[in-house]
Amino acid sequence: MSTSLFLRAQDLAFGYGDRIVFDGLSLTASAGQRVGLVGENGVGKSTLLRLLAGVEEPFAGSVQRGPDLGFLLQELPFPGHTRFSDVIDDALAETRVQAALLDRLTERLAGHPEDETALEEYGQVLEWAQAHELWDADRRAELVCVGLGLGGIGTERRIDTLSGGERSRLGLAALLIRRPQTLLLDEPTNHLDDDGMEFLEKHLATLTGVVVLSSHDRVFLDAVCTDIVDLDPALDGATRYGGAYTEYLVQKRAERARWEQRFAEEQAELKELRGAVAVTARAVAHDRPQRDNAKTLYDFKTGRVQKQISRRVRNAQQRLDELERDQVRKPPAPLRFAGLPAGHGGEDELALSVRDLHVPGRLQIGHLDIAGSARLLVTGGNGAGKSTLLSVLAGSLPPESGSVHRARGVRVGLLEQDVSFAEPGRTARQLYTAAVGEHAPPLAQLGLLAPRDLDRPVRALSVGQRRRLALAVLLAEPPQVLLLDEPTNHISLSLAEELFDALDTAPGAVVVASHDRWLRRTWPGTRLGLAHGKEAA
Repeated sequence: MSTSLFLRAQDLAFGYGDRIVFDGLSLTASAGQRVGLVGENGVGKSTLLRLLAGVEEPFAGSVQRGPDLGFLLQELPFPGHTRFSDVIDDALAETRVQAALLDRLTERLAGHPEDETALEEYGQVLEWAQAHELWDADRRAELVCVGLGLGGIGTERRIDTLSGGERSRLGLAALLIRRPQTLLLDEPTNHLDDDGMEFLEKHLATLTGVVVLSSHDRVFLDAVCTDIVDLDPALDGATRYGGAYTEYLVQKRAERARWEQRFAEEQAELKELRGAVAVTARAVAHDRPQRDNAKTLYDFKTGRVQKQISRRVRNAQQRLDELERDQVRKPPAPLRFAGLPAGHGGEDELALSVRDLHVPGRLQIGHLDIAGSARLLVTGGNGAGKSTLLSVLAGSLPPESGSVHRARGVRVGLLEQDVSFAEPGRTARQLYTAAVGEHAPPLAQLGLLAPRDLDRPVRALSVGQRRRLALAVLLAEPPQVLLLDEPTNHISLSLAEELFDALDTAPGAVVVASHDRWLRRTWPGTRLGLAHGKEAA
């Protein structure tokens, strides 16, 4: 592969209607680099990938890309009657063309070794073949299909009979089989199980071309990426960090510490300067008594002193004006739960206890005790009963048999996957204030919703925005038992990090149901594994 392979975006500007998404954004990725895009939901990760792929055209700026580019589309670009094998054959078509061309050039050079035109073309085709691992293509196609969970699908199966997840995985498989030199992937881990994600991680890590991707899976970003690009509007577009996701977190935390230190130092200097301007500078020599028979000398010296005072006041005022104009913005407060809730029992006292719980076809648990300070992670595949368990613990789903006992005074709060509100016509600010009262921190201070969304009707908010509002209520008025159902769904990576840092300050028990691999890898508390159709272990 040519070492000159790269993808370059220069000064991109783009928007939708009145909303500017990018203004002057630049990004370069070279051969061997796998760049992960992160940022708040709606910041433009998918838009940037579409611009890089040429699916969208920027208002201004340019994108330089090679001819051999693959972009993961949301839907397969084939009619429904297309067979599974036809999609695989299409992915292998260019490889087979190049293999046939290489054979013809080999025969031609065998008879005419002095043919410089054929020799040059042979070198170009050979370089392509090596970059695309041409001789291993059929084996690679089989391994990719098995690795992405498609091995059991019949080759004659029509794609319109596949599930949405199977079609998505087939589109990803076709790209990996084709092996383009530049690969653009938007949330490629959607519809993959743990085995599929691990296969994809290992596969991408072997690629020598350019890869640019977005993902909410932190383990995936950590395993695959050589660089992280944070699309944070507050950072003037895009900031690049060397290393995988773990290194990105380290650098972001160091940035935060420097930001807080600089803010504190500037505030201290501002306080000192305001005091100097108001009091200190003007007080110099004002209270010193006159010496006898020295009026003339006093007048002379007083004049000099007053000039010095005036100069010091002017200098202090000038520095004060400069700092007030350019001072560092106050770092937003990290997410934190409010103080100990009323009626909270001791840390070792039981908050909830479950006995012989049975929800037909969904959940069966013989024994579960949750202490007042418990940190419990509930894991299991789709359909294993994670959400069912949380609904039963919250009291919103009665079991067919068994019991759930709450200790006296214990209040349980549940963050559901799809949050609904009884009065969706009211604004986010109104519902928050009604839930937590005027004494709680203002909703705007929590940073969970953008200022433009605070006074919008809740029915107009997205699923993610409604979850943020529900989370704000739980933060301001924490229950004795906090239940979080897939809390990382529909939120940004930065908010996910803040939320789980904040769990350390949650005053009661915390029960989290999640498939999030990063959370499973780093969870410090106890675990409960659920298996579909089986009693919990």
